[in-house]
Amino acid sequence: MSNHPSSVNTIAAFYGVNGKKLQRQYKDYLSEFSSWEQKTHADKWLLFPENIGKHLSIDETALSNGELYTIVTNKKAKGKKGAIVAMVKGTKADTIIKILSKIPVKKRNKVEEVTLDMAANMGLIVKRSFINAARVIDRFHVQKLASEAVQEIRIKHRWEAINKENEAIEYARSKGTAYIADTLNNGDSLKQLLARSRYLLFKNPSKWTHSQSKRAEILFSIYPDMKKAYDLAQNLSWIFEKTIDKTVGLTRLAYWYEKVRQSGFKSFSSIARTMSIYYQGILNYFNNRSTNASAESFNAKIKAFRAQFRGVRNIPFFLFRLSNIFA
Repeated sequence: MSNHPSSVNTIAAFYGVNGKKLQRQYKDYLSEFSSWEQKTHADKWLLFPENIGKHLSIDETALSNGELYTIVTNKKAKGKKGAIVAMVKGTKADTIIKILSKIPVKKRNKVEEVTLDMAANMGLIVKRSFINAARVIDRFHVQKLASEAVQEIRIKHRWEAINKENEAIEYARSKGTAYIADTLNNGDSLKQLLARSRYLLFKNPSKWTHSQSKRAEILFSIYPDMKKAYDLAQNLSWIFEKTIDKTVGLTRLAYWYEKVRQSGFKSFSSIARTMSIYYQGILNYFNNRSTNASAESFNAKIKAFRAQFRGVRNIPFFLFRLSNIFA
């Protein structure tokens, strides 16, 4: 029996009983929630040591009103039954390490690899809880930083274009004339060009549409720095996509760092510094080309499950339902 509110209400209406009462009966008597062994601490933590495997992911998700939970999942389960290893309320490293320590050391020592983002707390959790595991920084988090750096430059130029257009409009008004924006070869104004270029800058040129190719050509001819920044971001993606050897990866990233230094872009220099701090975890990606995509996918499933229930009113019961499906 599903506990989706509309499903329960439909069944209740069919049998002529109160929908809320039927939902309460299901939760308290039919669902086995009342005898669930993890019920007493479910709102604080869940643990399923039997689901631990050699390759794990760690990430965070929001359940209700922005309340964050840290989730450890087994990659081998592919987001299905047996995926959840642990769910702990909050992101504080000490709290999560304490809960994970309840898993026998012998089991934790068998973990060979854990994928994570660049958050310091995540790194500490993995380091203390899974001492034999290689920490693998998710390549997509690194690439996202590069994409954001490109967008930062685009936005800077867009504000400049907006201010320039505003000045032109004000000047035209002072002269009692109508302002007519100059248009480029593709029909965009400069302000429109910068606004409409947002999505193409996330893509590889091979995935551009004809209009996007034309827009990019105009954009890069007017703003050479945008072309240079875009090429840096694409080159970083190429390194992760095409490199299968850790030593080669190290050499290519070193060459990329030098390009960043020569570019003079502050945002990219910050990315390079961040990568140098986490370089070992980033290089570990080339061992098995593991990413945190499974954790992100699982996070999306939780959000969809939450949406199905139109929010989370009773966190322990929600987690009970979640664990029945994914743990």
